[in-house]
Amino acid sequence: MDTIVAAKAAARAAIQQFKKFRYLEAISGLSLKWETRMILRGVIGGVGWMVAILWVFGFGPGLFVDAAESTGESAGTRPNVVLILGDDQAWTDYSFMGHSIIRTPNLDRLASQSRLFTRGYVPTSLCRPSLATIITGLYLHQHGITGNDPALPDPKVNAMIGRRNPKYARFYETLMHRIETDPTLPRLLAERGYISFQSGKWWEGNFSRGGFTAGMTHGDPMRGGRHGDEGLKIGREGLEPVFDFIRQAKSEAKPFFLWYAPLLPHAPHNPPQRILERYLKLVPSPAVARYYAMCEWFDETCGQLLQFIETEGLASNTVIAFVSDNGWIQDPNMPDHHFMPRSKRSPYEGGVRTPIMIAWPGKIAARRDENTLVSSIDIAPTILQLCGAPVPANLPGVNLLDDQALAKRTSIFGEIYDHDVADVDHPTKSLLYRWIIQGDWKLIVPVDPNKPTELYNLLQDPHEQHPVADPSRTDQLRQELDAWWDGQAE
Repeated sequence: MDTIVAAKAAARAAIQQFKKFRYLEAISGLSLKWETRMILRGVIGGVGWMVAILWVFGFGPGLFVDAAESTGESAGTRPNVVLILGDDQAWTDYSFMGHSIIRTPNLDRLASQSRLFTRGYVPTSLCRPSLATIITGLYLHQHGITGNDPALPDPKVNAMIGRRNPKYARFYETLMHRIETDPTLPRLLAERGYISFQSGKWWEGNFSRGGFTAGMTHGDPMRGGRHGDEGLKIGREGLEPVFDFIRQAKSEAKPFFLWYAPLLPHAPHNPPQRILERYLKLVPSPAVARYYAMCEWFDETCGQLLQFIETEGLASNTVIAFVSDNGWIQDPNMPDHHFMPRSKRSPYEGGVRTPIMIAWPGKIAARRDENTLVSSIDIAPTILQLCGAPVPANLPGVNLLDDQALAKRTSIFGEIYDHDVADVDHPTKSLLYRWIIQGDWKLIVPVDPNKPTELYNLLQDPHEQHPVADPSRTDQLRQELDAWWDGQAE
């Protein structure tokens, strides 16, 4: 067994070193699943060849028995995980974050029960690459999904709809395939016996490409597949598909991972009239009123999900994590799909800051932390460690429950790219900004040499209205930013 454990560990380490392995597929005549290829890549050589051949020809599963099964572990010792993802919501726009108008009673309750970090961040402020970071635990320059759509050779073709044309398939497929070349939370948790369900936003084709065992998104471009298709109904049209999955997991006594990423409060801003009427009386801008109502509607669906988990008797063994994919500041004078410059797609607080929280009744002590810097790259390693799953060595994040690791880290980082990926084979060429936060100081470094580098003291200027002239501090932060990643295209 020790030999097998070592082989599996070597396989995981080899994932990042090999991306085009096909030899054993050829000699076996089989089309191997992603997980199988990953294991085979790591065990090639020496005894590994024998293990690999046994796997291909049907004997592998007996060797690589699930760790939970081998120890007789029950689902009760492996917590369920529900990951709630907001979509286009500013860090300020929750009652528990101090908003005086928006009501979010369900998330307020969750916050009061959670390890809550009010200084949470996502490395980027655009949905697809941000979601890819959350599910892989990797920075954008690591996973290579840097924008929402590929730039196409014909500039007259809208990249949002060009995926329906077969001649452009390579550009879309190159991006989507990247989700299959790195471990994801569903894949890694599957090794612990978890089943998983995708609902809501999902850009990477069919849900199965991300390792989910079930889901709502088909990903077929000929049927409208782009960023979630059928999955985008969740929340807006009820939660029954999610409830059905939870019931199934409960009946089968299997631990589960749920990806709840509704298109909320994201546009279209068409909230229920019963919610909208309240905000129309409180703010002068109808566009802002609709956005505020969408925030409450999102909160309402979160409450329905959390209540269902309690009703099913699963709350005591379910981890709840929360983060928003990016921020949003509604333009008060424009329709609902228009946002202010310093919000979505920007390196400013209105785009990259979000509360991050994690709860597990009786296991994680509730605490509101208003000082510690955390990032969405920390969510994957936190969940994996809570579930007893191995954490890949290349994940840059830390466990949100490890106070020593959090104290040791002095800075967090991010990278902002253009909406469309200019070169799908070299995705970092679309880089626009890099940023670093250290303590109360934030440095924003543009790629464009004609734009200024900006330094802010976030304690004194949380909305970044007054750049600070401090050459010495700027140089020091720039050196640390370059040491993290120099921004050079790979």
